[in-house]
Amino acid sequence: MQEGDIQRLIVYGYKKANDIHTGKWNGPGGKFGAGEMPDKCVICEVYEESGLSVRDPNLCSLLMSPKFQGNDWYVFVFTADEFTGELTDSPEGRLEWILDEKVLDLNLRESNHVFMPWIQANKFSSAKFEYEGDQMRGHLMVFHS
Repeated sequence: MQEGDIQRLIVYGYKKANDIHTGKWNGPGGKFGAGEMPDKCVICEVYEESGLSVRDPNLCSLLMSPKFQGNDWYVFVFTADEFTGELTDSPEGRLEWILDEKVLDLNLRESNHVFMPWIQANKFSSAKFEYEGDQMRGHLMVFHS
């Protein structure tokens, strides 16, 4: 690894039985409560899952998956360039820093392969992913300037 290489903090989910991320790589995150702002939630979730305190998270994508496993999912995807702290053991799984160009080689959810290139290119987007059971059946992406 060289100075200036872009890396993503990714968690390999294996600690929670029957979790949708078991056996998959995913970014740290979680659900936010009623009245909680997504940008504040991401700061708390990243800290709880990694021990890192992020500053100035950047909203880079809005995702929705209607009726995914019986629920409507709305996902706010953030990146952060600045953080403090040391990685801790995650309650979700194994944390690793992965070189940006290697992220798409990981076992990700199918939808992540659709939106991740746009995050890597710093292009703001929104997307809707249609699922039947656990299988993605289609998607629509909109790119914003």
